[in-house]
Parts: sequence; C-alpha cells; structure tokens
Amino acid sequence: MKKKLSLTQKIFIGIGLGIVAGLGIQATPGGFIRDELLLHGIIRFLGTGFIRSIQMLVVPLVFISLINGSASMGDIKKLGRIGGKTVGFFLGTTMFALILALGVGLVINPGVGLDLSNVVTAEPVIGEATGIVDTFLNMIPTNPMSALAHGQMLPIIIFAILIGVSMSMLGEKVEPLRTLVKNLDEVMMKLVDLSMKLAPIGVFGLITTTFATTGFDAIIPLIKYMGAIFLALALHAFVVYGGLLKVMTGLKLKPFFKQFGSMAAVPFSTASSNATLPVTINKMEEMGIDSNIAAFTLPLGATVNMDGTAIKQGIACIFIAQIYGIELGMSALLTIVLTATLASIGTAGVPGVGLITLTMVLTSVGLPVEGVGIIMGIDRLLDMARTTVNVMGDCVVTTIVAKSEGGLDLDKYYRSDKPAKAVNAKSKALG
Repeated sequence: MKKKLSLTQKIFIGIGLGIVAGLGIQATPGGFIRDELLLHGIIRFLGTGFIRSIQMLVVPLVFISLINGSASMGDIKKLGRIGGKTVGFFLGTTMFALILALGVGLVINPGVGLDLSNVVTAEPVIGEATGIVDTFLNMIPTNPMSALAHGQMLPIIIFAILIGVSMSMLGEKVEPLRTLVKNLDEVMMKLVDLSMKLAPIGVFGLITTTFATTGFDAIIPLIKYMGAIFLALALHAFVVYGGLLKVMTGLKLKPFFKQFGSMAAVPFSTASSNATLPVTINKMEEMGIDSNIAAFTLPLGATVNMDGTAIKQGIACIFIAQIYGIELGMSALLTIVLTATLASIGTAGVPGVGLITLTMVLTSVGLPVEGVGIIMGIDRLLDMARTTVNVMGDCVVTTIVAKSEGGLDLDKYYRSDKPAKAVNAKSKALG
C-alpha cells in the first residue's frame, strides 16, 4: 500500500506546478484563453477562493479561541502571583519579539525587488491619521456586534478577552457555557483543518498568478524573507531568551540549552506547541522545576506565548507591504504590535493557525491578504522553526518563575548538565 502524501508534500507539489504553470503562461502570447479563461478565470478562482476560505474563518476563530483561552486560565484569584508573573513575561517577550521582527524586516527589506502593486484589487487603507491615543481608544468597542460584523480586530480581541476573563471569574456557574465554547473551539479547529486541505490547490493558483506576472523576480525576495525570519528567530532565542534567563535567575545557561536541545526535535517535527506539552512538562521536571509550577505555566505558555509566530507575522507584514508598494507608518506598526500581541492569547498551538492569525493582522492595517498565498508555500519549514522558539520561550519563562518562587531544585538543574541519553523512552513515546 502506497504511503499517502503529507499536506506539506502536497503544498510543495502545488508550488512546483504553480511555478511551471506561471512561467508557461508568461511565455504564452496574450489572448482570450490565456488571460480571460486561465489567468483571470480558473486560476484566479482557485487562488482567490482559497484566500476567501481563510478570511471566512478569521473573525469567528479569533473570537472563540480567545474566549476559550481566557476562560481556561482558572479562577483569577487563584492565579495570584505566579499567574501574573507568567502572563506578564509571556506578553512582554511577545511584544519584544514583534518589535525585533519589525526592526529586522525594515533593515533587510525582504520584499524590495518584487512589485505586485499592479494586482492589488483595492486601495488599502492604513489609517495613518489615527494617533497613538486614538489607537488605544479604538481598542474599546462601542458596539461589539458592529466590530464583529465589520472585522475590526482589536475591539474583537478586547471584547473576547473580557468575556473569557469574566467566565473564568464566575467559575462553575458558567460551566455549561465554558463547555459550549470549548466545543465551538474544536469546531473552528476542524474548519481550519478542512480549509488547509485546500492549501495545495490554493497555493497552485496563487503561485501561478505570481510567476505569470513576475517570472523569476519572486524567488530572491522569498529567500530574503526566509533569511530575515531565521535571523530574527535566532536572535530572539539566544540573545533575548538567553539574556533574560541569565539576568533574571543568575543560572548558568549551558544546562538549560543542553536539556532543551535534547527535546527540540519534538516541537520542530510536530510544529505544534500543544503536541509537545507532555515532553516539555516531563523535561522541565527532570531539570528540577516544581511539578505544580510546570503543570501551570507550560500549558498556559502553549496558549499565550507565541513569540516565534509573532516574529513571522511582523516580518510577513513588512514583506507583504513592500511587495505591494505600501508604506507602513508608525501608527500601522503600532497596530501590528498590539494586534499580534493580543492575538497570541488563546491562539491554538497547532500547525496552520498562524496563517489565519496573520490574515487577521494584515486586515487590522489594511494590507492585502492575498500576500498570504505568496509565503504559504514556504510556511511549513518556518512553522517548525518558530514553534521550536515558542516552546523554548515557555521553558525559559517557566524556569524564571520557578526560580523566583523557590520552585527550582538547583541540584537537579546542574546535574542535568552531565552526559545523558538524548531523550528517554517516555519522551520518545510521547513525541
């Protein structure tokens, strides 16, 4: 029996076929069949139809997943000091990751050299006239239903978080509602899965259009885009996380990075923070982290901490703005930071959802969501790398919080620096 192709393999096939088809169309003389029937007919339907299937999910997915994530935090009073520290560190590092990503993107300029401004179907509205104070005021919805209907993402995010926190504070009184939200969240995840099954066809249509319009001009910008993300991820992992761990705990870094390295293949291969949770909890306990702290902070991190994803979103916004010839001002950059940071709360730690949240961030500043299709083909490899950084952040913050609360066994931590087997049998089974 032949082994079925994975979604990633199918997407790469779609990319290859799209490149070939696009270059073939570009070399073909113009006419009704080439322009109207193929390029602006069948191929446009495949690409645009897929983008619309993603757009369809953005508002309900973000709204429901944020309520579910906020409501799952438990009794607010019981979160206390540990919860405050953990959430504060997660949101702080996510915001810093976005600022780092925007900085790297503006220095490398990955989208320069590829001009797709001629295919923008509508003039994007960035809203540069909005000041910083008004940007924060606009986060408070005067009419939540209107915000949902018009896809105004920042007000939707704030409203969803407030509902989730209120549900968490009410506890058992709203357990039926909590169960309903969890079930709805599962339904949305299934819809994401179904939508992603269309990705190879959608990517084929989008890549065909890109190469039919630009030829080989798209390759170098995509390589620069990937390089910018890998650079930002490396800086965040080793400079930001390493520095934060050293400054906040005074611990030697070698034991931490050695132990994390022994299980990094799990988040890298699964591209899922949630799927990695059993392994990370087990590894943190082996490193001397109190089991109660690890059991609280790591699942919370899988929901709230999305630094790697934030880096991808920041650079992707710069890339997409540049290829469509759109200048992002300070107000737009601030909106990107706020939207992506808030969106990290409750975003499911599963493959593919990052593309949905990227669509949301693009919508918040009026950038063309069609740009998602251009980077989708290489997103799986990037997804694996950024998930690894996400999980590293969970482990770093867990170690910092445990050390500050007296929940770190230093003997176990430094004992973990001794030669050991790569991953124990339990971790292998779970991975």
